[in-house]
Amino acid sequence: MPPYGSDMSATLDAVTQEALILPPEERLALARRLLDSVDLEPEPGAEAAWEKEIARRIARFKAGESRPVPVGEVFARLRQIAPER
Repeated sequence: MPPYGSDMSATLDAVTQEALILPPEERLALARRLLDSVDLEPEPGAEAAWEKEIARRIARFKAGESRPVPVGEVFARLRQIAPER
């Protein structure tokens, strides 16, 4: 059973259906507003882990072990993985 009552579930469904009617740029703006409204604390150690990963990736790139991928190719891959509905 969800952590909310059926009234909230119905409201959430209704709001979702209304939001899906919006044009993509307005849905994105709504998503940003919703995410900004939630004060999430990062996991302990997450920032240090990201800094370490960034440094590792930069070192691999400088050593010639990885290559940049053109943005068009990235988006083409993403469309194959998760095509728009």
